[in-house]
Amino acid sequence: MSSQHERAEAGEMRELKPGPFEIGLNAVIVAVTEETPRVLAVQQPAASPSPPDRHDQPLDTLPYGPLHPQRDRTLELGLRGWVREQTGIELGYVEQLYTFGDRNRAPDFEGGVARIISVAYLALVRETVPPGPHAHWRDCYAHFPWEDWREGRPHQLDDQILPALDAWQSRAPDQQARKGRRERIDIAFGCRGASWNWERVLDRYELLYEAGLVAEALRGRSKRLPAAPSLGRPMLLDHRRILATALDRIRGKLRYRPVVFELIAPQFTLLQLQRLVEALAGFRLHKQNFRRLVEKAGLVEGTHRLHHDTGGRPAELFRFRREVIRERPAPGVGLPSSP
Repeated sequence: MSSQHERAEAGEMRELKPGPFEIGLNAVIVAVTEETPRVLAVQQPAASPSPPDRHDQPLDTLPYGPLHPQRDRTLELGLRGWVREQTGIELGYVEQLYTFGDRNRAPDFEGGVARIISVAYLALVRETVPPGPHAHWRDCYAHFPWEDWREGRPHQLDDQILPALDAWQSRAPDQQARKGRRERIDIAFGCRGASWNWERVLDRYELLYEAGLVAEALRGRSKRLPAAPSLGRPMLLDHRRILATALDRIRGKLRYRPVVFELIAPQFTLLQLQRLVEALAGFRLHKQNFRRLVEKAGLVEGTHRLHHDTGGRPAELFRFRREVIRERPAPGVGLPSSP
């Protein structure tokens, strides 16, 4: 290689030298209490490690902390330490969710704040221990009200979301772009012959974000988009996107992993189990069909004990059959693809 080429390559390498960055750890801690899926949120103190977010009112974050390379032997141990410090909760079931590293996730990055690469984890717990003073439980559907169909089709879809998305489609620069937007809207929100797929939580949120219809989409933009309807409770930075990813993951896993049993007491009635699954899936299930699915899959076994606090005839208590993990490669509850 000639010296001229070497100098040119060296110049390019200097130009591509990465700026400051920080490795962060996020936890999406989910419980289901009284048929409500809830996420543990933290009110960040003034000395928060996260870059500030300009908003009219204080907003929540997910439990968060930077990775300490010398102290934390693994990412998961670092995460468990931050959760313990911020919420007082010792985590049980944990799995890695996704890595978030978009440049604009920290609005002040261009002003000198380090770019934050966050490794997010999903944790499933039973809400038995009160969290610490800065932590509190939030209804997941307060952030995504369009995802809860248990009482029927959410009114936000027809009153706000679909009209706003139709307007966004009409603003596309050309016919091909309008056609592409139309297809994405139909698939994500079950329009024009497409079915509502309850697993597309993240697709729906990201489409609303791209269309400028959630508050987070308007942060840091010099050009204001058309006024957005009030669609769910926002969070700091991109933490609502992280939560959408977690709910998407949980709903998908209902089909092929027995994750629901991390969220319920060791002994339960089949109706309690059904209500928990409905809370996560966001729609009601046929009672007899659900019981057939669960029993056919070999997920539970009777305890020969009765639960008397039912408001009617006592119901038998069941427990999770752990043997099913060895017996079947995908021991989920096998839910339908749409409500």
